[in-house]
Amino acid sequence: MASITIDLPDSQFQKLQDLARVHGIPPEALLRANIEDWLSSPKRDFTQAAEYVLNKNAELYRRLA
Repeated sequence: MASITIDLPDSQFQKLQDLARVHGIPPEALLRANIEDWLSSPKRDFTQAAEYVLNKNAELYRRLA
């Protein structure tokens, strides 16, 4: 597994620790979960957009077929 180091202002680090404590998980786990969600979002966004376009233009596609 690869690792990465980032610098955070003390105030942001404190907020991260507080949020992790509220959820009962280590700050690293909270960050990992958010990164995984962020990395998978473009796929979901594209799928939603494609479904919208296909549904919106379904009648047009039937006529052109």
